[in-house]
Amino acid sequence: MQFLRPYADITYALLRIVTGFLFACHGAQKVFGMFGGSPPEAPAFIIWTAGPIELIGGLLVMVGWQTSIAAFICSGTMAVGYFMAHQKDGLLPIQNHGELAAIYAFVFLYLASRGDGRLSIGGGA
Repeated sequence: MQFLRPYADITYALLRIVTGFLFACHGAQKVFGMFGGSPPEAPAFIIWTAGPIELIGGLLVMVGWQTSIAAFICSGTMAVGYFMAHQKDGLLPIQNHGELAAIYAFVFLYLASRGDGRLSIGGGA
């Protein structure tokens, strides 16, 4: 299927923008108590380490500035989060409810490999 190939750059930009926005919302939830606040079982060190990474990293990815660095850090954060919070409850993400952490880790890894791209303030083409 080649019919979407002409739109590859713009769909990459949309992936970057939407992923960054959604991730920043998770950070705002932890840092500012927005959107229902942090889960009550979340330890304080998670709120004050992962929260700012999610908020700032998500915003940087969303606007496309230093995307490779920000996305790489976000990917690592989600990998650590997956193994800390989910892996103990089962082998597969579908068993341990870690699908969101797993998919974020891999999407951010992809974004880190591609960089800013179109529609970014980093000026990537």
